[in-house]
Amino acid sequence: MKKKVAFYTLGCKLNFSETSTIARNFTDEGFERVDFSEEADMYVINTCSVTDNADKKFKTIVKKAQKINPDAFVAAVGCYAQLKPEELADVDGVDLVLGATEKFKITDYINDLTKNDHGQVHSCEIADADFYVGSYAIGDRTRAFLKVQDGCDYKCTYCTIPLARGISRSDTLENVLKNAADISEQGIKEIVLTGVNIGDYGKGEFGNKKHEHTFLDLVKALDDVDGIHRLRISSIEPNLLKNETIEFVAQSKTFVPHFHIPLQSGSDDLLKLMKRRYMTNLYRERVSKIREVIPNCCIGVDVIVGFPGETEEHFLETYHFLNDLDISYLHVFTYSERDNTPAATMNGVVPNKIRNKRSKMLRGLSVKKRRAFYESQLGNELTVLFEGENKEGYIHGFTENYVKVKAPWNPALVNTLHKVQLTEIDADGLVRFNFVKEEVEV
Repeated sequence: MKKKVAFYTLGCKLNFSETSTIARNFTDEGFERVDFSEEADMYVINTCSVTDNADKKFKTIVKKAQKINPDAFVAAVGCYAQLKPEELADVDGVDLVLGATEKFKITDYINDLTKNDHGQVHSCEIADADFYVGSYAIGDRTRAFLKVQDGCDYKCTYCTIPLARGISRSDTLENVLKNAADISEQGIKEIVLTGVNIGDYGKGEFGNKKHEHTFLDLVKALDDVDGIHRLRISSIEPNLLKNETIEFVAQSKTFVPHFHIPLQSGSDDLLKLMKRRYMTNLYRERVSKIREVIPNCCIGVDVIVGFPGETEEHFLETYHFLNDLDISYLHVFTYSERDNTPAATMNGVVPNKIRNKRSKMLRGLSVKKRRAFYESQLGNELTVLFEGENKEGYIHGFTENYVKVKAPWNPALVNTLHKVQLTEIDADGLVRFNFVKEEVEV
């Protein structure tokens, strides 16, 4: 009988794409992939270390696996496994911990899946993580996450990602296009480009620091791949989002009008402490440029609250900056101290109670911003890609500019594109619509 393996992914879209690549390695070795809720011979947990919560959740996931099958072999990979391998190896039930480069060769480190008395660690020095492994994940039959870049050369004072993933490096343009073509052949309608710092694409192809291609080269080449209906840029630094890219997306065949642009703070004082590579003026200019050439564009923003030294005045500066900005929603992160980062030793620590209060205020602002954006789209004719899950009798989908819609469950709509007119916002904040064309639009 085939050995069974199950996977659990914590963290970002990039982790999901890499889990898929690791899973395909197991399938190639004759394993059968099953859901994490099922009994398996081996459980692989892809970890994250961006927030304290992701660290804590790891132990919960290990316990869940042990409850399903106490004799199962448990392996930990990913960012937390690179940063604190011994800490993970000490968790009861963990048999194997693999670092940044080893995770892609996981099947080389397992034998008969006999449990170990203590977790074995195989973890490289992060300086050795200078090669590139391409990957993509097909999440829900409707969209795929395509990795184009890994690592980061930035030195943001709160961030552990350079310590966990190494230097910035990119896939070859040829391989990205091949992966995109493979995805389209599987009937997937949307590709989301992912990486640690995708605007840095072209730097460090396989450790070569020459810029072979730019992010704009990548975008233009992907726009010509046959069979892809939608391309979405997951997240891009404001200093790397050039006007040429914005203008190209505005007239693109397949890139959708949606940008997610990390801000982190609306205070220039804090941006300097964070060692971000822009000030608020540049951020404002990027938003203005997008609104000028793509008026209906959805603009998402990452923001951190409670960074060391954030006074009430700094926070209000951020709040008012975001309130006045024509954006669509926020991803709010409550600052948590990460070991081996400069911010962890900075003065001006913000009490957790105040961090949580500020986080709540910005989450409330996000609800207001999203509502205003959805209201601005009512009456518009847009194209919806319907997803595959029946949620309490409803099917959901997203317009090209990321408005989330709902309709009574209809399995025939799954993974289809339809032209609709948005009509009203429901009590749960999602949007209802009328079909403009019953036939699928391709």
